[in-house]
Amino acid sequence: MAFDIDGAVVLITGGNAGIGKATAIALARKGARVTFTSRDDARGKIALDEIRQASGRDDVGLLGLDLARLASVRRCAEAFGEQSDRLDVLINNAGIALTRGPRQETYDGLEMQFGVNHVGHFRLTQLLLPLIRKSAPARIVNLSSAGYLLAPDGLDFDDLQSKKDYKGFPCYGHSKLANIYFTTELARRLEGADIAVNAVHPGLVDTELGHLRPEDKARFVREEEKPAKQAGAGGGPDLSSLGAPLTPEEGAATSIRVASAPDVEGITGRYFADSEATELTPVASDAEAAGRLWRATEALLAELGV
Repeated sequence: MAFDIDGAVVLITGGNAGIGKATAIALARKGARVTFTSRDDARGKIALDEIRQASGRDDVGLLGLDLARLASVRRCAEAFGEQSDRLDVLINNAGIALTRGPRQETYDGLEMQFGVNHVGHFRLTQLLLPLIRKSAPARIVNLSSAGYLLAPDGLDFDDLQSKKDYKGFPCYGHSKLANIYFTTELARRLEGADIAVNAVHPGLVDTELGHLRPEDKARFVREEEKPAKQAGAGGGPDLSSLGAPLTPEEGAATSIRVASAPDVEGITGRYFADSEATELTPVASDAEAAGRLWRATEALLAELGV
């Protein structure tokens, strides 16, 4: 059976703004039954109305998801399973970039960028895999970025939480490399299951990524450490030399193509930029490191009991 986005059930993390919101609108317009997640209820409800209006679809759904809390990840997966018996497309779109300020931790004690960008999506995908397998042919799209080039030497498996040497921008690069390794290993493990798994670079996009909102000060640090922790400063490094940023709609183009285009069927384990499969550096193509990260993440989750 050929994959068809018309009528497909789609879940998009972080769909209340930026690239995720643009992706949700576009796929809903193509006939998909879209549900998106938001970590903030009020912002999510506003986006829900806007996406429904822009797409002309009143069946767009909303679920709460805070990737910095693994208990929230489980609740989201359970809630989705209660409302749908299939999942044709999972787009792991949400992310955070804390490129300035001190090291931050998630509620579960993980370095923020590694915890949100990699571990949260790893666990969500694990929990949703039974539904995805039932829905084959299916697709999983993981948003990475060219930020993986900020990790030219790969991951430090002895310090995945960056406790010894924390620098915000390089740690963001490590999390984006982790997205690629996750994609590579998941594609290998799903070989023959008719589930395409690909990573996407959206380009330099004008979104809220890199800006820590005031409400995140309470949301992203462990409760017992709130008084001692200070959130990183908003904003990020000066990227003006890279040219004018894309709009969210332009940045969503590659995600939309990989999630829906008929001619992408059968392509898996690849990295897409500018809507085309693109070669990675040798470090990012290291299948052994990808497998090692998978095992390390499973061990970490087992240790946390989540």
